[in-house]
Amino acid sequence: MTSVPLFVNGEGMRGGSVHHSIADHPFLGAAHTAPIYRFYSVGDRFPALWPVADGGVSVVGELYDVPLTTLRERFIPAEPEELELSVIQLADGSSAVAVVLRPNYLDSAELIDISDRDGWRAYRDRAGAGRM
Repeated sequence: MTSVPLFVNGEGMRGGSVHHSIADHPFLGAAHTAPIYRFYSVGDRFPALWPVADGGVSVVGELYDVPLTTLRERFIPAEPEELELSVIQLADGSSAVAVVLRPNYLDSAELIDISDRDGWRAYRDRAGAGRM
């Protein structure tokens, strides 16, 4: 069985609403992306990464060792249609599988750039407290 490192930065993290799809797999620790992404809230429902040439940030998340079959059968089916599977660069230069925004959603009115909000949980905590 082939496993890959999976980077999650939203509801796939521990305590998130779709974490159950990967909860049985080894947690490899907290991780950050390389600073080559913008980070968006999609309608305040979930976050999305988008690679950029300039103005990128390092996004905080978690890393898991997940079999490809789990990605295919459990993780991807739980993801929203606005996201697709990709390979991203982590801060240490290594690669991981992650979901990113589909290119056809880049102009969506639902996107809010939250790159400066210290991650999805910090953004959601501030949003819940009415301090956006």
